[in-house]
Amino acid sequence: MSPSGKLHVLAHPVVNARLSKLRQTSTTPKEFREGIHDISLILGIEASRDLEEETFKGTTPIGPFTGSVIKPKIGLTPILRAGMGMTDALLDLFPDAQVYHLGIFREKVSLQPVEYYSKLPPNPTVDEVFLLDPLIATGGTACAALNMVIEWGIPVNRIKLLCVLASQDGLSRVQSEFPGVEIWAAAVDPQLTPNGLVSPGLGDTGDRLYNTLKGSD
Repeated sequence: MSPSGKLHVLAHPVVNARLSKLRQTSTTPKEFREGIHDISLILGIEASRDLEEETFKGTTPIGPFTGSVIKPKIGLTPILRAGMGMTDALLDLFPDAQVYHLGIFREKVSLQPVEYYSKLPPNPTVDEVFLLDPLIATGGTACAALNMVIEWGIPVNRIKLLCVLASQDGLSRVQSEFPGVEIWAAAVDPQLTPNGLVSPGLGDTGDRLYNTLKGSD
């Protein structure tokens, strides 16, 4: 793992192999979903290392033991649609987590984020939020989502941004606008295309997850 302040980039051969499969256009929707799930699970495990625990005393047929539970209430905030591909993996880790969907898309000409949906309740009901965005290209969508969560009432130091792939430019923007946010990425690509895309990246992650690419059966 390669930490840089609040940025953590995984350095793991299993993750690298899964990501290489995701970049290939020949990868089927089933394989793509499985790869996103596997990487998200590893991201979630690594990002939750510092969660506060609460201990308790229990008993078994062979004697007493000291156990622990996660103390903070966890909220998962996937950005539609692509973030939904990461949600099940995080629910495997936090089965009691509350899930709040955010709808944000990037306008194709201006590349600016447009908010169209929020499932955040009037007041926060969790202590910590895992913001799920598989691909950070320009960083605009992630920044818009962070603004929504912070305005909702979650402090920036209680938000963990998880992504499967990011560009260096996108991460720099997020870190510049939100220096206190903790970011976990499976990999970082050095450059964007002139159109603001990571290439070879993941393609349209939502379409690949749900097999709605143009020309697909």
